[in-house]
Amino acid sequence: MISLIFGTIAGIIFSLNSSFITKVCFHNKVGPSIVYLISVALPMIAISASISGYFTAVRRIYKSVIANFLEYTIKIITTIFLLSKYISNGSIEGICFALILGDVLSEVASFSYNIIVLVLDLNKHIEKNYIKTNDSFIYRIFRILMPVAFTSYIRSGLSTIKQLIIPSSLEKNGIECEKALANYGTITAMAMPIVMFPATFLNAIAGLLIPEFSRYYVKKDYIKIKKYADKLLIGSFLFACTLTIIFILFGNNIGNAIYNDLSVGTYIRIFAPLIPFMYVDIIVDSILKGLDAQINVLFINIIDIIVSISFILFFVPILGIKGFIVSIFASELLNFTLSLKKLLKIERSFIV
Repeated sequence: MISLIFGTIAGIIFSLNSSFITKVCFHNKVGPSIVYLISVALPMIAISASISGYFTAVRRIYKSVIANFLEYTIKIITTIFLLSKYISNGSIEGICFALILGDVLSEVASFSYNIIVLVLDLNKHIEKNYIKTNDSFIYRIFRILMPVAFTSYIRSGLSTIKQLIIPSSLEKNGIECEKALANYGTITAMAMPIVMFPATFLNAIAGLLIPEFSRYYVKKDYIKIKKYADKLLIGSFLFACTLTIIFILFGNNIGNAIYNDLSVGTYIRIFAPLIPFMYVDIIVDSILKGLDAQINVLFINIIDIIVSISFILFFVPILGIKGFIVSIFASELLNFTLSLKKLLKIERSFIV
């Protein structure tokens, strides 16, 4: 119910401000229909996230995995079909509408599956005559929800600002708007997805780590926390180093094979040395969340984005696309350093 309320409020806010969003954020390149589509999906996304959290907590995460697989499969199929209808006329609005509609339809499918599976799961595992007597439930939920939500909103707002200032900062370097967006898209929508694709495996593990480390933390089993944390960090680091070598050696081939564009391969090789830091940080963040340090993770992410914005404002107008690359390296290294420092500090407190 909380997710439904917040998701609906967010959808209404988006709808009411559709004109502002299309004018300021989209520079009137697309109409408000795209914003309306996003607004429709927000309540479903929020509820699906809650259901996914439930399945993670009760160790039946395979049901969320199926939902994600269903969502991405439908997204790929519908997006390809819709793009084939809209891309021929070359309309930016039509292409964006096709992409967002594909997202929305996949969210509808995932949401429907999640609701059905949740009802069946509750009927199977929750006694029908169960009566809740703990009146502190809402308080405990909001004790976690409010600080996490507040810091998440700050982070999302800063992230939006970051995305908006990158093209304009590139233009200040003397790059034309279309070329600036093209360079930005090559990095964020072509090279980085390839670099981060193997992290899907780590993200699946990371989702399981939060409830497991929470259980150890509640039981005060600090020996197991340190033991498994160290093993996970070493394992993820070795996995990431292997990928770094592969991307450095074969980055050009990969970029050319997937996009028929050597510039993508160049960016893949540039970002390859950053992989160990980004991948290990995924594991560190999940462990911290399991140790009730989720607020620290969010504050670290906020600091990360602020530093990234500062680098973009200062270096991109001077160095162009190289300045944007510098900002990515700076923010990722800072995030990794602060997160690992926090984890080590918590581990030392266990010993004491």
